[in-house]
Amino acid sequence: MASLTWSLVGDMAPKELIGLTGGIFNTIGNIAGIVTPLVIGFILAKTNSFSGALIFVASVLSVGALSYIFIGNKPERIV
Repeated sequence: MASLTWSLVGDMAPKELIGLTGGIFNTIGNIAGIVTPLVIGFILAKTNSFSGALIFVASVLSVGALSYIFIGNKPERIV
């Protein structure tokens, strides 16, 4: 989900900072790709069930979707 927002960076970032903001968003996406399996593994080890992992993933996706709807619903370039 974090990596998908990189496409918005090209539309919203100032032209002088597209590389920097793209790198930051890409880093956040890569960190999410590392942290998510660790958290799911921790939840699975503690509960011996995938239910908690599914709740975790659903909650993260819900926060992302609501953030997009209420915060970034109309992307405009920052000058």
